[in-house]
Amino acid sequence: MTDTDTIKRYLPWLVATALFMEQLDATIVNTAVPSIAASLQVTPLSLKSVVTSYILSLAVGIPVSGWMADRFGTRRVFFTAIAIFTVASVLCGLSLNAPMMVAARLLQGLGGAMMMPVGRLSIIRTFPKNELLGAMNFVILPALIGPLLGPTVGGLIVHWISWRAIFFVNVPVGLLALYLVWRHMPDYHGAEPRPLDVIGLILFSSGTAILSWLLEVFGEHTLDPMTAGLMLALSIALLAAYAWHASQYQFPLLRLALFKVRTFRISVLGGFITRLGIGGLPFLLPLLYQLGLKLAPWQSGLLMMPTAAAAMGMKLIAPKVLARFGYRQVLIFNTICIGLTIGLFSLVGPSTPWYAIAGIGLLQGFFNSLQFSSMNTLAYADVESKDSSMASTIASSFQQLSMSFGLAAGSIVTAWFLGRVPQTDQVMVTRALHHAFIALAVMTMLSSLVFARLRRDDGESITKSKTATAVAQDPAPLSQA
Repeated sequence: MTDTDTIKRYLPWLVATALFMEQLDATIVNTAVPSIAASLQVTPLSLKSVVTSYILSLAVGIPVSGWMADRFGTRRVFFTAIAIFTVASVLCGLSLNAPMMVAARLLQGLGGAMMMPVGRLSIIRTFPKNELLGAMNFVILPALIGPLLGPTVGGLIVHWISWRAIFFVNVPVGLLALYLVWRHMPDYHGAEPRPLDVIGLILFSSGTAILSWLLEVFGEHTLDPMTAGLMLALSIALLAAYAWHASQYQFPLLRLALFKVRTFRISVLGGFITRLGIGGLPFLLPLLYQLGLKLAPWQSGLLMMPTAAAAMGMKLIAPKVLARFGYRQVLIFNTICIGLTIGLFSLVGPSTPWYAIAGIGLLQGFFNSLQFSSMNTLAYADVESKDSSMASTIASSFQQLSMSFGLAAGSIVTAWFLGRVPQTDQVMVTRALHHAFIALAVMTMLSSLVFARLRRDDGESITKSKTATAVAQDPAPLSQA
């Protein structure tokens, strides 16, 4: 067996192991939020920073991951990323207060930001196009199993052991992944390394960090209007400065000129608004189940399993649906269906049968999965091959930002309707969460107006391609499904 055959044999296992660890972690934490809040003596809604800090760290780190892989090699970067992720997981489990937890999650997010983009890059550079479909389909399975197991495993661990143990689950998986990297990870370098856009990184990271922090504290009513206005102006100024810098610099961190491609622009911007509505669900649903319905963490996890199961089923038929109806029709209709399904959660109360809640979860996973596959593939329909890497970086960065802002938006609306009422008041917490679901539903349905600007034949280069299924199985959005 040649070295190439050996790499092809083990590389999908390696990337799949790392992806499983990341996806499991992304879903296992949400179920434990109420228990973590009680242990750290903070309110559950204030712990959204634990979730948003991880996502924001991903958004800031992803643009740098491609440059690091080209500069230092895929093996070294991937090994370092898994090591950071594993160590940060241990630090999360040892956290004594909320600030320590946020700091550990930021570090964990940096590891995750380097992990998956480099893993996908290695797969693409190792397998020829006629073998890429099989490799990607294999790698995607753990990404589907992780969200399926995460809520239930997290609930059972919290119920029987301690919330701290959920972070230690990553240790044996991380050690296995490090061993596989050391033995079988190929070491690819960029043919023409480009300089790191340090100024762009500072401007973009600072602007997004300030904006995310502002959204977090705004929901807790701890900032006076004058300070909030100044911070908002500063974040907008930093992001505007980055936009100007990117138009002048030869090697920008994110080349915004790609937004001139119409389908790419509609996909990314429409997807950004859609994810603002969807992004709050992984955080708000456990609160509804555990605080509003008084369910145990493991029961809450079981109620979230249908969503992941439906997402797995839809991944198998999404390419056929897109080929039959086209991107414009699917995205408009499906976005409205997602909004209506989110709105159904506002009807869930203590007297709602469990099978009705599970049915709503099935619909949510079904529509979410189709939406993410559609938006992700449409982004590359008219992008030239030489720009596909940069397009992927931009789309991934905006995706992570929208998830962070979506979590903040859901929490802000909930806190706004809850007001000064203690979060131990079951009736008022449930009512506030119901208002939040309605607001997120309206926001999601409005994004269908963006997709209405598509043409009927947009995306045919994807749906008529034999590689459509491989692209549609992009693992990036699965943590949201």
